[in-house]
Amino acid sequence: MTSRSSSSESTGAQLNSRAPRRRTVVKAAAATAVLAGPLAAALPARAAAEAPAFRHGVASGDPLPDGILLWTRVTPTAEAIPGSGLGPDTEVAWTVARDKAFTNVVAKGSTTATAATDHTVKADIRGLAPATDYWFRFSAGGTDSPAARTRTAPAADAAVSNLRFGVVSCANWEGGYFSSYRHLAARGDLDAWLHLGDYIYEYGTGEYGTRDTVVRPHAPTHEILTLADYRVRHGHYKTDADLQSLHAAAPVVAIWDDHEFANDAWSGGAENHTEGAEGAWPARQSAAKQAYFEWMPVRPAIAGTTYRRLRFGKLADLSLLDLRSFRSQQVAVGNGSVDDPERTITGRAQLDWLKAGLTASDTTWRLVGNSVMISPFAIGSLTAGLLKPLAELLGLPKEGLGLITDQWDGYTDDRREILAHLRTNAIRNTVFLTGDIHMAWANDVPVDAGTYPLSPSAATEFVVTSVTSDNLDDLVKVPEGTVTAIAAPIIRAANRHVHWVDTDRHGYGVLDITADRAQMDYYVLSDRTKANATSAWSRSYRTRSGTQKMERTYAPV
Repeated sequence: MTSRSSSSESTGAQLNSRAPRRRTVVKAAAATAVLAGPLAAALPARAAAEAPAFRHGVASGDPLPDGILLWTRVTPTAEAIPGSGLGPDTEVAWTVARDKAFTNVVAKGSTTATAATDHTVKADIRGLAPATDYWFRFSAGGTDSPAARTRTAPAADAAVSNLRFGVVSCANWEGGYFSSYRHLAARGDLDAWLHLGDYIYEYGTGEYGTRDTVVRPHAPTHEILTLADYRVRHGHYKTDADLQSLHAAAPVVAIWDDHEFANDAWSGGAENHTEGAEGAWPARQSAAKQAYFEWMPVRPAIAGTTYRRLRFGKLADLSLLDLRSFRSQQVAVGNGSVDDPERTITGRAQLDWLKAGLTASDTTWRLVGNSVMISPFAIGSLTAGLLKPLAELLGLPKEGLGLITDQWDGYTDDRREILAHLRTNAIRNTVFLTGDIHMAWANDVPVDAGTYPLSPSAATEFVVTSVTSDNLDDLVKVPEGTVTAIAAPIIRAANRHVHWVDTDRHGYGVLDITADRAQMDYYVLSDRTKANATSAWSRSYRTRSGTQKMERTYAPV
């Protein structure tokens, strides 16, 4: 692939970086089947009649003070559908302007989309003004893509009064519609939005929680194993109108969790991977990573990972973690090896990088994009009726238990080290932003949960619920809110650092930051199975500067 660029403000472009119960094993024949049927399902029917076209929308991500990463995927010919490996090299031009009408163009250039990267393209634009809205679009063969808005980060030394981010995670296509994305896009006030993992799911049709009803089937229908499979699944997600609208409204800052690979992934395998019958894990992991970096506007700081750091003036920096590539294998609940200092969730290099970044930070707030919950979670006191579905949701045994080993609870030495580092170095205003657990939480992060609140809190944590993936009421199959009313008081009684938990609802968060406080407004959907679902404010929590404590506030920002 090649690129050319010219601009009064931009100096160039960089192209793509290469990079739950156990279900029935997908047979090898299914993994190597002819792709024409499922691939075609990933595109609207009109794809066969039009080319070239931009059927997967446009997106931007990883804002810098002087730049932004732009993304699209072109369909050059009818047969060049995602994962096919077909289609000619196609020149794709990009244009960046200060206005939606593109009368004030500030950067433009071109690159070549090829089958080698599934006809996805990226342009890493530099030379832009900080804290500025821009509009961009792509074009190929006389066809223009939709126009989209993006925004650069504030200058590194800027005194920023306010930042606002949408926050989402866990979007299972088959579980429902992505209305959360539509409602975030409609706000029009986001500096960026954070996706904290499980942007896609790897399962075959009907194999993952949908309250026993597949609302809309995904493609391919089988579990994704190969590079072509992962490309098809990413492409299918990118046809969602609500997802396209949010990508067109603001830049995304994304990290992956396990389902971008396979359930409960770790460095050497996954719960949802059968070595041999489903190929070798390194090959599957490599395919998943390659497709992710092809299809996502993510700028990897280190090849093959998503850990990196962004800065938003003097107000906040954002450390983004990769908690799948380097972790040790999960252990059984109750296994004392969760305390083994040789086991890790971050890997040594990433943990040292995080600690050094937190120490060196001179911003008011230190945000950490964190795919699994860092706050301790003991649920041994739950009743048997609630424990069974909660355990199923979290992949835990259904007998007594006290922790979740896929989260930081299963890697306690890493957690102790980072929390001790925060306390020893008097690092204030560290806020973990988390997804994964399909529930909404507002937590203090205690140094010693067993003695809290006598033990100090080293940080705070906002956890957002799922966009569509099953939560507790879906598994129990009771009306929404029923389980929360019963379980939340029990969870809080066993976890005094937890200020609030909603086990039942789907939705998203809006994080608003000023020098005085960081506040998360939690929003819930009326019905994930309805394409026109409405959104309503549910609760708000904030942490005031210097306190390392969570408190409720009674209105959204």
